[in-house]
Amino acid sequence: MLPSHKKDQVRERLLALARTDNSITGAALTGSHAASRGDEWSDIDLVLAVRGDLAPAVDSWSKQLYAEFGALHHRNLASPPSTIRVFLLPDWLEIDLTFSPETDFGPRGPQWHTVFGQTADLEPFAAADPETLIGLSWHHALHARTGIERNRLWQAEHWISAMRDHLITLACLRMGYPTAYAKGAHLLPDELTAPLEPTLVRSLTDQELRRTLKVTANLLTAEIELWNTALADRLRPALAQLTDTE
Repeated sequence: MLPSHKKDQVRERLLALARTDNSITGAALTGSHAASRGDEWSDIDLVLAVRGDLAPAVDSWSKQLYAEFGALHHRNLASPPSTIRVFLLPDWLEIDLTFSPETDFGPRGPQWHTVFGQTADLEPFAAADPETLIGLSWHHALHARTGIERNRLWQAEHWISAMRDHLITLACLRMGYPTAYAKGAHLLPDELTAPLEPTLVRSLTDQELRRTLKVTANLLTAEIELWNTALADRLRPALAQLTDTE
């Protein structure tokens, strides 16, 4: 991993480039560095306000990341009207560059530090929707059972693990912790996370997958109960029927 002082040098060089780029009218740090909690494992998350069309700026900065910083690869994330390009540099340094129109340059959450430029007043990012997460979870339970019955064991494991991910997201949402990418999972109390350990699939056997699915479905029912008692009452018999393999 890149030492913190080297990472600081990369970050300052990127900001210097932004200040001298006529197409860039603002720059802001997001993520852990915006909250002064960055360490050697932190990404560099930088938002750039772009004057005019985004495409030339994205292309120019991408060439710079490869030519000067030795980028190994990049990928894109959809976030209209902005463009997010994520770069991998040597020593596993990840740089997330968000190119935003000037009118969409501003904080949508607490982790934001304006370096220069004028920010706009924007609506916060929408919170995760518990109804959607619950719907996805029972969907995953059905497809996990289907995978077991069809002897598609890796597929069944995939759906069970996805159920657990949604359980963690629901618990974080309920307690007011960050929900994206399990960023609040470490904040959950032991009494919530300890029961999740038996949902880890220990082997790809029919018996183990059935056991894990039943445990996960039971925890899902308990979580739904905390959100919507009437919905839990409707789904409980269906989930019990789905996981009753005796």
